[in-house]
Amino acid sequence: MTDTLERGTRKSSRTQTETEVFTASKKLSDALQQVLVELLELQLQGKQAHWNVIGHNFRDLHLQLDEIIKAARGFSDVVAERMRALHAVPDGRSDTIAATTTMPAYPAGETDTAETVDLITARLHTVAGTARAVHDVVDAADPTSADILHAIIEKIEQYAWMVGAENRTP
Repeated sequence: MTDTLERGTRKSSRTQTETEVFTASKKLSDALQQVLVELLELQLQGKQAHWNVIGHNFRDLHLQLDEIIKAARGFSDVVAERMRALHAVPDGRSDTIAATTTMPAYPAGETDTAETVDLITARLHTVAGTARAVHDVVDAADPTSADILHAIIEKIEQYAWMVGAENRTP
């Protein structure tokens, strides 16, 4: 029996004849895919920054970038696995990421620490902004997935504050 709902589709699986299984709607799947793409792009751009940052306070920023990359990698895995749990198909292929990210390309070559701080802070805000932009759609369809977004937003905005503080003056 298939019953299509605004929130998604509930259908019986072959192994669960008595229990209905929640399946993400296209709207929910697309919203989670947007967040996934931004997290994957953050990992890639974070590594580019990590490898090529130079200048004052290099070591601290270099290590902080690794922490951000690790968090983005973990969050992307959580989002992708949540999509699979909802019978949606995440797409983390490089061509998909390049075609759908809202982040500008990261500059090639060495980048001064102050510029790196500004570039990474902007990218962190992009990820948080995307998660916030899709939040209401996700929450209406699946509050459990919205809880995942809450954790992502909290940590990514904390990183944006901490990284961005490097270039601020009182």
